[in-house]
Amino acid sequence: MPWSNQSGGGGWKGGGGGPWGPRPGPGQQPDLEEILRRSQDRLRQAIPGGRMGGPLGVLLAVVAIGVIGFFGFTVRVNTDEVGIVLRFGEFVRQLPPGLNFRWPYPIEQVELPKVTRINRIEIGMRGSSDTRDASSTVRDVPEESLMLTGDENIVDIDFVVFWQISNAADYLFNIQNPEGTVKAVAESAMREIVGQSDIEPILTAARAKTEHAAQQLIQRILNSYGAGIRVVQVQLQKVDPPAQVIDAFRDVQAARADQERLQNEAQAYANRVIPEARGESERILQAAQGYRDQVIAEAKGEADRFTQVLEQYQKAPDVTRQRIFIDTMQQVLSDTDKIIIDDKGGTGVVPYLPLSELQRRTPTPSPQEVPQQ
Repeated sequence: MPWSNQSGGGGWKGGGGGPWGPRPGPGQQPDLEEILRRSQDRLRQAIPGGRMGGPLGVLLAVVAIGVIGFFGFTVRVNTDEVGIVLRFGEFVRQLPPGLNFRWPYPIEQVELPKVTRINRIEIGMRGSSDTRDASSTVRDVPEESLMLTGDENIVDIDFVVFWQISNAADYLFNIQNPEGTVKAVAESAMREIVGQSDIEPILTAARAKTEHAAQQLIQRILNSYGAGIRVVQVQLQKVDPPAQVIDAFRDVQAARADQERLQNEAQAYANRVIPEARGESERILQAAQGYRDQVIAEAKGEADRFTQVLEQYQKAPDVTRQRIFIDTMQQVLSDTDKIIIDDKGGTGVVPYLPLSELQRRTPTPSPQEVPQQ
């Protein structure tokens, strides 16, 4: 639909001024009210019927109401959030993740705390924002890290507390400054745990025990506040004596480590030697017992044999005497080398001197038996 000017001359070039009226002459200022009035007249002419009515007006009204209702009566809750609805400042309900209905402000207001995010609180140190300088990434805070132990020593402890929201309503309404509260409670709990312990276990073997005890104490205090916070983990970053005496403490630690090492080596040697000695003594005892049983058995056997021979000798002395002689000769002759030559066999036997056998049987004299010249 082309723009037209009733006073003549169409457009700025024709002197009419376009859709907003005639162009002002040189040195004249445009009349703002006149421009607004002419704009309303042109809009009425563009709408059918000359007024805001009809199907187009109804459609525009419905669209406007729908847009206002969508953005004014719905709220989107992300997956890591939970919606806390406040009606005139009072908690009324909780919204799950997704699109949810609520009355527009100021009737209802929605808080969206992130309940799945793991938050981090550093105590005794602060992380540096300048990541380019590796030497300045951590700044020590002595007023937080120096603590007094139960044996009246000072220890420098840096630790981190990881926590998350467990109850969003309690988290929003029961504590005013959640991070400050967690930090103050964690520092107080760690000082209590350290104050009940000696410095030696804290520096060496009791680190995990200290972390667990501090986590339980922090959680118990926060629960008493109704903070709606769950302590995920307490992690010790640095546990050292003060910088002024750290060298002396390290020397003591090295000496104790050497002492434990030597004790372990001695115990290992004892564990190896004692079983060997016990086994050797048991072997000797068993060998002696076996020799004793053997000698007793042989003696009993000889006594029984002599008794039996005596009984047989009393029954037949000549036969028994002859048998004893034969058995004795058999035993003696069986251990000797002998050559039997039959005189009736002829004179063809050649005398033979086994020199190799004689040399082999000649014993070699020991060095003590060799005569000195």
